[in-house]
Amino acid sequence: MVLPERGHLLRIFIGETDRHEGMPLYEWIVRRARAHGLAGATVLRGLEGFGAHSRIHTAKVLRLSADLPIVIEIVDTREKIEEFLPVVDGAITEGLATLEKVEIRLYRSGRTAEEPDEHAGEEPST
Repeated sequence: MVLPERGHLLRIFIGETDRHEGMPLYEWIVRRARAHGLAGATVLRGLEGFGAHSRIHTAKVLRLSADLPIVIEIVDTREKIEEFLPVVDGAITEGLATLEKVEIRLYRSGRTAEEPDEHAGEEPST
């Protein structure tokens, strides 16, 4: 896949315990992003944060189970992200999604043009 020099970053902020269709919401979003052919997605787990309810969520030694912040970042063209947003909109009951312009400097798979894509045509597992 080739990406243009100008793209967009979709950043989704949710909680670690959020779920959808029987799986962690972040996992569901990543699988849907892959199924929709987006360039890639990364899930980041925060150490501390707060959102609309202003409750602090933190990873403290004495708190073994905490609803830590999760950030999902997806970079692609604005058009592809705009097509994807309605898919995740109904799944996010609490959270935040932002969209910003980014300059894409490189996007490489590590394969040469002659090497086959080992995941081409593969259905994502759900």
